[in-house]
Amino acid sequence: MRTDELLAILREFHRDKLTLRQRHVAVARQVSQYDANNTYQYVINREDVHLSWLESAIVELEGTPDTVGEPPLTRLVWNESILPLVAQDARDTDAFVKRWRARLDEVTHARHRNMMNVILGETLEQKRFFEQIAAGREDVLGRRANGPGSPGTGDGVMGVRWIE
Repeated sequence: MRTDELLAILREFHRDKLTLRQRHVAVARQVSQYDANNTYQYVINREDVHLSWLESAIVELEGTPDTVGEPPLTRLVWNESILPLVAQDARDTDAFVKRWRARLDEVTHARHRNMMNVILGETLEQKRFFEQIAAGREDVLGRRANGPGSPGTGDGVMGVRWIE
């Protein structure tokens, strides 16, 4: 595989993964249920790691990673279910894994193929998280000692990520 071909594949893979990540950020802004929001935050943090690996590989090959904006989502009204958004994330994540698993053999560079395979495996785990949330599970990342609604969770998560 020529360097320019490898670079093109890595950039496309990065762009697709970044598109998923940006969608997950947009959905997470609307997920106020504590456990579901924690799951989204976990997924986004892992995606940030995946993207940093890909960006390093792209820069190493003297390329420039693409940027992708956060997609606009219609704001949910009070008490409207997030489940359709989560179910769409499960479908999109599944499609990403299927699309790239089929193309993985194109990558003959062992280190980059292995990196992509790890990313695909973790993305498949993220798909299962979304499916569990869509099925109504609250304990996707584990159970809290005092169960759902434990002290400290209040009525959900805050609308902003950082408070100064």
